[in-house]
Amino acid sequence: MILSETQVAVRDMVRGFAQDRVQPNVFAYETQGAYPPELFGELAELGMMGMIAPESVGGVGLDTVSYALALIELAAGDGALSTVVSIHNSLIVTALVNYGTPAQQERFLSDLIGGRGTGAFALTEPDAGSDASALRTRAVKVDGGWRLNGSKQFISNGRIAKLAIIFATTDPEAGKRGITGFIVPTDSPGYGVDKVEQKLGQGASDTCTIRFDDLFVPDELVLGKPGEGYRIALSNLEAGRIGIAAQCIGMADAALDIAIAYAKERQSFGQPIIQHQAVGHRLAGLVAKLEAARQLVLHAASVKDTGAPCLKVASMAKLVASETAEEVVSGALQTLGGYGYLEDYRIAKIYRDVRVCQIYEGTSDIQRMVIARDL
Repeated sequence: MILSETQVAVRDMVRGFAQDRVQPNVFAYETQGAYPPELFGELAELGMMGMIAPESVGGVGLDTVSYALALIELAAGDGALSTVVSIHNSLIVTALVNYGTPAQQERFLSDLIGGRGTGAFALTEPDAGSDASALRTRAVKVDGGWRLNGSKQFISNGRIAKLAIIFATTDPEAGKRGITGFIVPTDSPGYGVDKVEQKLGQGASDTCTIRFDDLFVPDELVLGKPGEGYRIALSNLEAGRIGIAAQCIGMADAALDIAIAYAKERQSFGQPIIQHQAVGHRLAGLVAKLEAARQLVLHAASVKDTGAPCLKVASMAKLVASETAEEVVSGALQTLGGYGYLEDYRIAKIYRDVRVCQIYEGTSDIQRMVIARDL
């Protein structure tokens, strides 16, 4: 894909920020298990907390290709931070833009886009992951609103979020048509973080178990209409999967850059190891596979920009990018040999961070199922 001048400018701007401001601090962020709040303000100044939101609500109004390019570069600096930003943009801000009332948008979007708060998307439950229609969290109608009881699992940003979009069953007899979305400030009585999970990777991005104990949500904070929650949740999958696919490319880019630089400097048998066919051909194959995955991701983004349905191509991009990224990062680690296994060279961290990309935002098995249904 040939990029426009604007798309190149966005890519280069985010690359500079990610490499200068983010990448040198990734181990500190991981040790702390969090990002400093001011970092989100800096991201907001770059427009990254409202990239694809229209200018009419305070966003930047970027096209999806520019959004994907920005996430690629941010992930090359730190995969976990790109997760926070991807969820914030594609699942929270976009949902409010597409389904929120003017009053809801006025109340919440300014702080979200301004970097004064992040969002959490509370859909997954202990017994309802890939099958989102099997939710056990219940919302019961009461005078002036709803009472929510239940729990959610694997919720990214669950601890740091100022706002959560929560999906609960409001009509158990209606199946997936009985699910409703709710906008919930996380300081609401009854919203609690039960546990912050200890994970293989992406330690700076919190993943939580959330509990709702008789949580009251007023009628004016229903997202869309009662019963529309399942459709709202699924409508964000296209942008969400493109975002995760993009972050896969960025993390693989970072690992491959480290491996190539190392192979040019490391001497073995009197020459740089990149000149040994075993190493050079391995890296050549990884570069080719990664470029093919990149083009598929950008193609999916360009299809979304046309307004055409793109769930299949988004699933293809997410499937191919996530599985290619793991192969690329593993091959990059192998190139460094024993040094690749050490944390100091950063590939070990990227290897841990990239593995989850085949799981969240729809597992690889779910992507294949979506693609197969369209055949």
